[in-house]
Amino acid sequence: MKYNSLGDSGLKVSEACLGTMIFGEKNERSTDEDTAIKMIEGFIDSGGNFIDTANVYADGRSEEIVGKALKNHDRDDLVIATKVRFSMGDGPNDEGLSRKHILGACEASLDRLGLDTIDLYYLHTWDPLTPIEETMRTLKHLVDSGLVRYIGVSNFQSWQVMKAMEVGKKLGMGRFIAAQYQYSLVERNIEREFVPMFRNEGLGLVPWSPLGGGFLSGKYRKGEKPEEGRLSMMPDEAEEAWHRRSTERNWNIIDKVDEIAEKRDKTYPQVALNWLRQKSVVPSIIVGARTPKQLEDNLAAFDWELSEEEVEELDQVSAPPPIYPYRFIRDFSNR
Repeated sequence: MKYNSLGDSGLKVSEACLGTMIFGEKNERSTDEDTAIKMIEGFIDSGGNFIDTANVYADGRSEEIVGKALKNHDRDDLVIATKVRFSMGDGPNDEGLSRKHILGACEASLDRLGLDTIDLYYLHTWDPLTPIEETMRTLKHLVDSGLVRYIGVSNFQSWQVMKAMEVGKKLGMGRFIAAQYQYSLVERNIEREFVPMFRNEGLGLVPWSPLGGGFLSGKYRKGEKPEEGRLSMMPDEAEEAWHRRSTERNWNIIDKVDEIAEKRDKTYPQVALNWLRQKSVVPSIIVGARTPKQLEDNLAAFDWELSEEEVEELDQVSAPPPIYPYRFIRDFSNR
């Protein structure tokens, strides 16, 4: 397992980050506690040091499971990330990015994880009701008090990221070092605005849903809406809904992934994950496997490399359609 600096920081993280969103959920597609702990153990044994969770995942049970698994390992060897924003109760202050909610949520996350410090604390998405100054002052307090080491951002609009960082600069606090956004062969829209910003501002992009919610796993077929699996459970408004995945462009991507997988004797997920590895702005990829077998297959994507030609072929077949103003800027910026 290789290790990369996370954004413009000295923090080194493994290329694979273990995602734990479905650990402890109460449905047939979740990973039970015993299996999840075994997967965490296997991930660490493989050289992985970066584990991602959130307080909202399985109503806190994901953090609890991660905490139980960490008891068997040297805390200093690992980088633990969690998040704050979404509702954790029925009260009016049980959600958001207010000082009250962040401080309470951080304390609760530390308790569930069994830690004294969170290595990386993400703002899970923007809160339109709380002034960003209040949010950033609270993060500064957490860092200054030693409860949080680094901060990150997820699912903000680009102007919101920049506004938050400008406020942080005025407060004299450390910058975001990581950005967690959906990114895969079938979802490349962040390349228009976010990826250039991340490069310019020194944020490491840590993609979630790198397999397009399972679409890039190779188990789906054109014209056959799935009756089982993650995509079958997604409502129409979800990012990973079937109607967002079952498009002509995406089936062309599947064809190209199939071609490369067969030629290289690799699986579909290994090809899709390896494509992300080639992106310089990506220091680590969240691998959200449900079973030990899936995790083993996913981790096998990190010990080989696609050729430059293969990367270019995947780039071309998956390129998002040009839209304004990016099309205009591309065509006229050098005139």
